[in-house]
Amino acid sequence: MNALISVSDKSGIVEFAQALHALGIKLISTGGTAKMLADTGLPVTEVAELTSFPEMLDGRVKTLHPKVHAGLLARRELPAHMASLNAYAIDTIDLLVVNLYPFEATVAKSGCTLEDAIENIDIGGPAMVRSAAKNWRDVGVLTDASQYAQVLAELESDGKLTLKTKFSLSVAAFNRIAQYDAAISNYLSAITFDAANQTPVPAVFPGQSNSNFIKLQDLRYGENPHQSAAFYRDLCPAPGSLVTADQLQGKELSYNNIADADAAWECVKSFDASAGAACVIVKHANPCGVALGVDALQAYSKAFQTDPTSAFGGIIALNTTLDERAALQISKQFVEVLMAPDYTPEALAVFKSKVNVRILKIALPVGGTSAWQQGRNTMDIKRVGSGLLMQTADNHELTLADLKVVTRLAPTDAQLQDLLFAWKVGKYVKSNAIVFCKDGMTMGVGAGQMSRLDSARIASIKAQAAGLSLAGTAVASDAFFPFRDGLDVVVDAGASCIIQPGGSMRDQEVIDAANERGVAMVFSGVRHFRH
Repeated sequence: MNALISVSDKSGIVEFAQALHALGIKLISTGGTAKMLADTGLPVTEVAELTSFPEMLDGRVKTLHPKVHAGLLARRELPAHMASLNAYAIDTIDLLVVNLYPFEATVAKSGCTLEDAIENIDIGGPAMVRSAAKNWRDVGVLTDASQYAQVLAELESDGKLTLKTKFSLSVAAFNRIAQYDAAISNYLSAITFDAANQTPVPAVFPGQSNSNFIKLQDLRYGENPHQSAAFYRDLCPAPGSLVTADQLQGKELSYNNIADADAAWECVKSFDASAGAACVIVKHANPCGVALGVDALQAYSKAFQTDPTSAFGGIIALNTTLDERAALQISKQFVEVLMAPDYTPEALAVFKSKVNVRILKIALPVGGTSAWQQGRNTMDIKRVGSGLLMQTADNHELTLADLKVVTRLAPTDAQLQDLLFAWKVGKYVKSNAIVFCKDGMTMGVGAGQMSRLDSARIASIKAQAAGLSLAGTAVASDAFFPFRDGLDVVVDAGASCIIQPGGSMRDQEVIDAANERGVAMVFSGVRHFRH
């Protein structure tokens, strides 16, 4: 048996090659890999010796040769194929170990030039991988160090690989080539060439979008029982994102569980955990209760108080460790999914008897300021008929310095904090969104109505149903008030200060109404439509 080894990432390759040699497998290798193996005392045949043709063009050409590809592609069960090999003194290659030039890692580096990217496009590696993967019945192809242990175990046990293993390796190989080619296409098609200056210019969106997602699991059904569904993750998921969750107990997650859990988790992790505990309760993709507290118990209790009816069967997310006191309180309600960065053993013991509650542990990202480092998507994608809508994600963070006071009455410091809190919550509420808040707690949430007036009225109705007073509350509107009537509705309900984007042709009319009603209003300068 012959094995050709040519790897860019040399992790574990020496030990793997030593194990192959111990099994009597002949080693063939290229360039730096051959030298590394030879330096350990392993007998290695260089590809240049195999092909009787030297590496050339700074290594751009070394394995693109009939003696390599014929050895990989020949079908052992076909006499004509084997006769051709014999006629040209070509040996079969039965095991191929190749990982590719680090294109993805190269272009991810700041300061990467087009020339750097081009030189890290592998040609011979993918060609060999495709040859071996196509001829999977006769050749085992390894494209990742994580495959070494399983392959060695089978070779040591049976002296050969099963067809099942070789087919699985082939599929993984073609998947890797697809990922690699997609990365190259995405990078290059997001560059335009400035003919006047003879320089490449980067663009935000590629001319062709190639996405790669890995299936995590098949789901029982989709949004409705008559729909099929599966759950996929990004090839390289952001830290702190839902797909990195560790499920500690509970039933299998459903399609709707995952969608709602993502909404809750994205909202709760937008609150700085170092500044205190935050709790978000989501029902049907909308926050129905959000609150800050000194600990998990207080944050949860305040969030639940916003809308106890909607919280029934909801999704609960916390940005802090869940302890026993909070767990005991949460366990009194029906909850579908519970998420937190960590749990005390006592808290987990509380839910042990509630075997259906899905408990997820998701580590919050530590450090870093980029959206990816904070576990956020950098792009949002929506499927439409035979197409995609793609946009940069709404990762805008509003600060006090961004606010423009437009009324004679300015908000107090406490009101400003509530306005920022309400604004942050409103970002995660479906449009049209109206959110009443006070003292770091949602008091009423109106979501997803065709009329902003109806959203405001619903938020007020929700507060009344929960026995909450809206007097002195701060209100956030995800988009501007086109007329004064929306402002009048929230002020009639009890609002004393308002945050909205501004930008309407009738802004002055709304400002005049706020001055007339004696409330403070600030403009954020940005809107937060969420469809």
